[in-house]
Amino acid sequence: MPPSGPAWVQQFPTSTKVSDLVDPFRTNVQNFLAALSAAGASVSIADTLRPQERLSLMYYSWQVAKAGMDPSQIPAISNVDIQWVHVDDQGNPDPVASTTAAAQMVASYGIVYGPALHSLHALGEAIDIDISWTGSLTINNADGSTAVISSSPNNGQNPDLHRVGATYGVIKLLTDPPHWSLTGH
Repeated sequence: MPPSGPAWVQQFPTSTKVSDLVDPFRTNVQNFLAALSAAGASVSIADTLRPQERLSLMYYSWQVAKAGMDPSQIPAISNVDIQWVHVDDQGNPDPVASTTAAAQMVASYGIVYGPALHSLHALGEAIDIDISWTGSLTINNADGSTAVISSSPNNGQNPDLHRVGATYGVIKLLTDPPHWSLTGH
């Protein structure tokens, strides 16, 4: 059984394709992204569909590295043959090596916020996007009416942009800067 560590990050890759999302969310996102593009905003998609195996690896690596979880308490993950407990040369559990490997995974995944074990990403109903613009943003709501966003910040954390996204059925999760979804979770 391969030990935990950064090599696992290459397994179970995340998609960045809007086409991998499910409808109606896929169409909602396509329309919102088209409105952002027409308004001159810069958009970078980080994640769309994320396999449950990847979610589990991200979640448990964070739990061990940042929350102090005992790696021996991690339940088996379907389709993932990983050894979270590292051992020393005598075959004894090595907590430092286990925590170090988990921290390397967290860093390699680029995790900034504690990830969820179950996410709408696994269902194709969430997207992580970075959005930015300069000056005021004049953007159409889903009904065709115009919204002018002149408030700060000029990025995806802007509450006025959240209201525009909601008209498209793309709801902002306030606690996770790049995360938008069908339900806001």
